[in-house]
Amino acid sequence: MTLEFRRTKIVATLGPASEAPEVLDKLIGAGVNVVRLNFSHGTADEHRQRAENVRAAAKKHGVYVGILADMQGPKIRIGKFKTGKTFLQPGQKFIIDGALGLDDGDDERVGLTYKELVGDVAPGARLLLNDGLIVMDVDEIIGQEIHCTVMVGGELSNNKGINRAGGGLSAEALTDKDKQDIKTACAIGVDYIAISFPRHGADMDYARSLVRAEGSNAGLVAKVERAEAVEPENLTTIMESSDAVMVARGDLGVEIGDAAVPPVQKRILREAPKHNTPVIVATQMMESMCNNPIPTRAEVNDVANAVLDGTDAVMLSGESAAGKYPVEAVKAMHRTCIETEKQHVLPSATTRDPRFPPHSIDECIARQAMETTHMMPITAIAAFTHSGNTVLYMSRHLTRSPIYAMTPSAETAGRVTLYRNVIPKPFDEKYAETDAPQATRDCLSMMLYDNLVTDDDLVVMTLGTPMGKAGSTNAMKVVRVGNEFGRFK
Repeated sequence: MTLEFRRTKIVATLGPASEAPEVLDKLIGAGVNVVRLNFSHGTADEHRQRAENVRAAAKKHGVYVGILADMQGPKIRIGKFKTGKTFLQPGQKFIIDGALGLDDGDDERVGLTYKELVGDVAPGARLLLNDGLIVMDVDEIIGQEIHCTVMVGGELSNNKGINRAGGGLSAEALTDKDKQDIKTACAIGVDYIAISFPRHGADMDYARSLVRAEGSNAGLVAKVERAEAVEPENLTTIMESSDAVMVARGDLGVEIGDAAVPPVQKRILREAPKHNTPVIVATQMMESMCNNPIPTRAEVNDVANAVLDGTDAVMLSGESAAGKYPVEAVKAMHRTCIETEKQHVLPSATTRDPRFPPHSIDECIARQAMETTHMMPITAIAAFTHSGNTVLYMSRHLTRSPIYAMTPSAETAGRVTLYRNVIPKPFDEKYAETDAPQATRDCLSMMLYDNLVTDDDLVVMTLGTPMGKAGSTNAMKVVRVGNEFGRFK
């Protein structure tokens, strides 16, 4: 069964519920565009096998599926309790002890993986444990001991995370584990590497230097989840230094407060087009589907609002990694995106502020191609691209016309799987500058053969001279199928 064309991309996290080849096959058949390998769990060999299984399943379905490796980052955690857990009462005194063994926690204190936390907090600071379910206020610091009063109690079990309300932790974005995992991800040949907890663009620049040192051109995704990261100046440098950003609403919500997340999400989606930065909206989008076969109405609205705000992708985390209904979750997200896109009335103006000047000739051509789709009944856009830049620029604008990235590069095909409204199509790099007309004929013939267009359809084409050179796009034309270039035989 051929799925109805969907402009918004779906990212699905692989895990115990979805890593089996037969389940993975169903996920891709249901419409997954990018899979996420969560490096917080699993071994290098397990991630390598998952990537191989993804590529095999994608090949079976005749599609490209991107692979995103998500680094764990400096996740600050408590240690373990001798009994596995404790139960905290409001008003109770409790100590987070940097000097205590990681396995020696009890009802009065617990160890800590990040010893530097002692220097990052002061009396009056608020600590949020277990994704904010447990709240403690710091009373005093004695040596390596952080003495707290429990404000919101409950069960606290082994290895739960700690955040500081309002941010301010000094932990570096990349740990030693992350640096080793980056090497693994590059060796696997992933399309994207997600960096957790960056504070500013310099963190992303450093991560890029590590990736390039491994000989990889993988794109970098900045996970916006620190309070510092959403400060306007820092957010701008992060977008400028990244190939995409992820609104990681879990830890972000813990740091800035749950009520502050929706406006921040909208601000990121509004600002990203100015920097030609794709956006992934993530965390708990259909959380109830971990245990139920259908989402709640609120979850459907959450996904729909992200689509209406122009996100490139929506992401499933635990729903597809460990939930009972991973395939159903993908299907629910697919139909939500489809119905929202049908009802979404596209503006005549572009998403990207037209007062914001193009950065290059190929971006100018891309913008004019998008304007043409608003003025004429264009069925499809065929963009000859080597680097993927032209279709990136196109995807920043709203249009009902699908964009086909005609590329000879498998690396580029994998990269564009994340871009809204872009479908990668392999196209041989065999044309010299004088063969542009033949390339056009062959492209239309392929589109006819694949039922992407029919006779008399109008197609916008962008290309460059010489063909096959990155960054050379300098021309746009509108052609009618079956007229100037003949019908496919």
